[in-house]
Amino acid sequence: MDIKGNWGTTDNVTLLFKLYCLAVMTLMAAAYTIALRYTRTSDKELYFSTTAVCITEVIKLLLSVGILAKETGSLGRFKASLRENVLGSPKELLKLSVPSLVYAVQNNMAFLALSNLDAAVYQVTYQLKIPCTALCTVLMLNRTLSKLQWVSVFMLCAGVTLVQWKPAQATKVVVEQNPLLGFGAIAIAVLCSGFAGVYFEKVLKSSDTSLWVRNIQMYLSGIIVTLVGVYLSDGAEIKEKGFFYGYTYYVWFVIFLASVGGLYTSVVVKYTDNIMKGFSAAAAIVLSTIASVMLFGLQITLTFALGTLLVCVSIYLYGLPRQDTTHIQQGETASKERVIGV
Repeated sequence: MDIKGNWGTTDNVTLLFKLYCLAVMTLMAAAYTIALRYTRTSDKELYFSTTAVCITEVIKLLLSVGILAKETGSLGRFKASLRENVLGSPKELLKLSVPSLVYAVQNNMAFLALSNLDAAVYQVTYQLKIPCTALCTVLMLNRTLSKLQWVSVFMLCAGVTLVQWKPAQATKVVVEQNPLLGFGAIAIAVLCSGFAGVYFEKVLKSSDTSLWVRNIQMYLSGIIVTLVGVYLSDGAEIKEKGFFYGYTYYVWFVIFLASVGGLYTSVVVKYTDNIMKGFSAAAAIVLSTIASVMLFGLQITLTFALGTLLVCVSIYLYGLPRQDTTHIQQGETASKERVIGV
């Protein structure tokens, strides 16, 4: 794929390319949820989730550097871009440290949630990030939502309520779990997802700076933030057991999915918006639920099935009335265009 042609400028991004990114995001989200759930409930030595989050940031940084090198086309332009936008822009690094910190919290909460909840329950409940993202979009980007979108938000809340009412019967996984702690972790992750996603979208669309430069700025800050989190949270045990204690091929697979999925997410945010990410969520829910039934023996209840259906329908309705949100709208022109709806 021609990275410069498809990812370098917004005008060259086709609908087919956007659908491709959404499809990959869907598969990544479903596979990540199942794989992460498996690694947190296996009988083997439990790895430190904080180190996995840190390694993910390192891999995303390396991938972004590689893509930027290909995008610039020459070693000289590549060095000049890094010197100007990274080494010579401490304010931009500081600006991108905000979503880095919030995303680090979100990722750690995902590990905590999936240590205490079934993958299907997690996947459905996590869709509360959509109304949270909607609220952040209205407040931070000055956009408006249609009546149908607000109806879908309430439908989503109703679906999540049903899912939590009687999530599912016992699974084959025998592990000590704390559902209350799991739902609390999801609540924090939802808030982090909504704020960080919209904040990053605003930064991306407020300038013509390359997406991969922005990613490098964010991931550099992310590595520092997550390293601090590693040693504040698990420092003593890591000194005793080692940074990579409990790592298996499955853990590395989870890290790979998180890294590549994170890059695709940034592409979707850059060339569409955070709301469009919801389209892939419904399919990911279905895939995760099917996999949970097959792998973990999850027995679906009627309330869970009805709640999942409401969540999927609400996500679909939420994305129907849309305007072109490729760029941040400003001034009177934006006010006129918002009459069309989001």
